[in-house]
Amino acid sequence: MRSLTSSFLRVIRTSIALCFLSVAAISALAQYSAPKAQGEWWKHTVIYEIYPRSFQDSNGDGIGDLNGITSRLDYLKSLGIGAIWLTPIYPSPNVDFGYDISNYTAIDPMFGTMADFDHLVAEAHKRGIRILMDYVINHTSDQNQWFLQSRSSRTNSKRDWYIWRDGKGETATSKGQPPNNWQSWFGGSAWQWDPKTRQYYYHYFYVQQPDLNWRNPEVRKAMYGVLDFWMKHGVAGFRIDAVSRLFEDPQMRDDPYLPGHNAYGDRNIQHKYTDDQPGVHEVLKEVRKVIDKYPGNPVLVTEADEPNVAALTKMYGDGDEVQLPMDFQIADVNKLSAPRFRKLFHEIENNTAHGQPEYFFSNHDQPRQWDRYGDGKHNDEIAKLMAVLELATRGTPQMYYGEEIGMRTTPPARKEDVRDPIGIKGWPKEKGRDGERTPMQWDATKMAGFTTSGKSWLPIPPSSKTYNVAVESKDPNSILNTYKRLLALRQSDPALRDGTQINVDNSNPDVYSFIRQIPDRTILVALNMSGRPHTLSYNLGAHHVNGTHLRVLYSSQSPQPDSVPLRQVVLQPFAALVAVVE
Repeated sequence: MRSLTSSFLRVIRTSIALCFLSVAAISALAQYSAPKAQGEWWKHTVIYEIYPRSFQDSNGDGIGDLNGITSRLDYLKSLGIGAIWLTPIYPSPNVDFGYDISNYTAIDPMFGTMADFDHLVAEAHKRGIRILMDYVINHTSDQNQWFLQSRSSRTNSKRDWYIWRDGKGETATSKGQPPNNWQSWFGGSAWQWDPKTRQYYYHYFYVQQPDLNWRNPEVRKAMYGVLDFWMKHGVAGFRIDAVSRLFEDPQMRDDPYLPGHNAYGDRNIQHKYTDDQPGVHEVLKEVRKVIDKYPGNPVLVTEADEPNVAALTKMYGDGDEVQLPMDFQIADVNKLSAPRFRKLFHEIENNTAHGQPEYFFSNHDQPRQWDRYGDGKHNDEIAKLMAVLELATRGTPQMYYGEEIGMRTTPPARKEDVRDPIGIKGWPKEKGRDGERTPMQWDATKMAGFTTSGKSWLPIPPSSKTYNVAVESKDPNSILNTYKRLLALRQSDPALRDGTQINVDNSNPDVYSFIRQIPDRTILVALNMSGRPHTLSYNLGAHHVNGTHLRVLYSSQSPQPDSVPLRQVVLQPFAALVAVVE
């Protein structure tokens, strides 16, 4: 009864929303309507993050673009991808490579035109692939017209669209000190003096990224209009950037200091009064209401690097906030630890909101998983194990371009080669994020099939000669073909699609094992997270499983066995197994 009522209300909301759309908007929605799917499609899809600069160059300027992405859609379809998350493609001075937005409702000419974007959406939908936009909600560029007006005078109508404060001890001839000790995530004070209007403005990130004032209703109205704009262009949802930083302590209290110093030389600090302040969940509910006006069950994904699973769970609200908060707890284990993964997967599987988990192990802000989890000797085997951990668990996986071919982090060797400002500022302790943003490796040619130019915006890694789509497609045991098999299994096997997830063999210090289960079908997943072989005996009677053998669906061991006894499962170092209990 509850689902019928929910569906009826959704239809009513959609009908009301369509009544208020223009004829052009309705036409756009019809042309770029989402791929057909029943119910909550995001529970069964795989999201693929694309860093547009680095995926495919179509015009020979050495920088990836929208038409380049469109040209690679057949590859993504063959891989088994159901949704693409595009990092920012809006006009930007590119201080933070797109996360400093000067216009939320346009396309940066570097990436193409709005017509190119509409074409991408249409072609993706023909292939059953949805497009998610990056919704940079916390801050704008200092070149955004909103901020240019805000800083023009203290009486401008947009002055209160940003966070402005007087300095401490300011006089007619002195700017005084910043209002408090809050620090920028990228080093230094979070306050920047503006000599024209003689006040400080607040920026959680770069100086060129002033924070919006989300306590101002006009800001909310404008930012919700951004959602409407892109929904009418056929997107299927949004990944919300830096959502926990939307509000600051109104009392402006100093953050507490912690021992030591960071890579920029600042004292370490606890962001107590600038993270997870009251008001975040109200905004998320309002954002959800905006996108729920549209058909196709649009989805919200949040960059929610919360301190624990309990805090992450709050992002679901009462089912009226975010469907997929990114699970940084699991992403940032950063070592092969069966006990740690066992604990965290149990916690999120049993979250009190009963929300859908969202897992990832790499993105544009962190070193690639091939390096973070590899031991320097068995990295390829470990990459396959991590693929199973990502794709055989119950949740919505989020992949990062190139992880499926084992792309590695390739940081700059010299400071003069660094493009990322945090690497320039923090060198050599902080080398920046260039290493995880290098161009996609399509083939073994000089430019890896990324561009026809002789130079790309970041150098092509030497590893592209052997780790690329063309080479790995021909090797049945490659990392790429491991991903293809696992993605196909995930879509075709009902237990992997819809089954519960229950940890088993819970005292094993080296092997993480769990079952995916629906009535009359149980799949066992076993991951040896150590460099030692293990022989395991599973007793699954407590879970009403009475089989004696395992029929292998996937094994990273070679040769791959067809069947193994449930009481004698042999796992070589770093081996992964997915098998049906029979």
